[in-house]
Amino acid sequence: MTQILFYGVPEGCSFGSIVALEWSGQPYQLSRIAMPETVTSEAYRQINPIGETPTLRTASGEFISESMAILNHIGAGAVEQGIAFRQGTKDFDRLNQMLAFLNTTFFNAYASLWYALEHASDENEREVLVAYGKTKVAKAHDDLELLLGNRPWLLGDNRTLADAYFMGIARWSDFHKTASYANYPGLSALHQRLEADAGVRFAHAIEHEEQAVSAGGFAGHVSFDDALRATRKAA
Repeated sequence: MTQILFYGVPEGCSFGSIVALEWSGQPYQLSRIAMPETVTSEAYRQINPIGETPTLRTASGEFISESMAILNHIGAGAVEQGIAFRQGTKDFDRLNQMLAFLNTTFFNAYASLWYALEHASDENEREVLVAYGKTKVAKAHDDLELLLGNRPWLLGDNRTLADAYFMGIARWSDFHKTASYANYPGLSALHQRLEADAGVRFAHAIEHEEQAVSAGGFAGHVSFDDALRATRKAA
């Protein structure tokens, strides 16, 4: 059974998992999930009860949610590609530490900005949420610039799952008009390096429904309904 990534649009954090799948070389399909329409539907909650993306249907037919869990699942089969490491090694711990920072600090810094955009009831509430969010985003970038140091990639000389996940979140700065990468030379260089990457360009094209050329194992799109029916049939 080919694994399927259910990815959210627009601007979903699923972006990092698409990049990671491209880098892994593993065969996979994609299923496009509109937010909030499809992601909050009863049908989608059959595979992810809390109604969030991304969700991965594994090759064995199991469903995994949460980006860190999905990335580690992909990474377990991509150690030879150099984007992940074997559990129990020092590098595995370093990767998980960076992924945890990106998930709990970098990702979370944008929470109030997304809330202001989607749920703020009046202009005063929106202004408070945006000001708070911009402060958190700036601090998260300060911290990540420090953690990056002089390395070309987040963990060293080679790209890893952490860089894929970073890119999915980093583009939110342009979307929300917050931190400018011109103020962060290390992160700016990393951002530019990733923008030039074939897997990142592929993920951008997929999100914007443009012609996308895969350098990995992409086996095409499948509708959510078809993916759900196929999973039930296989079970």
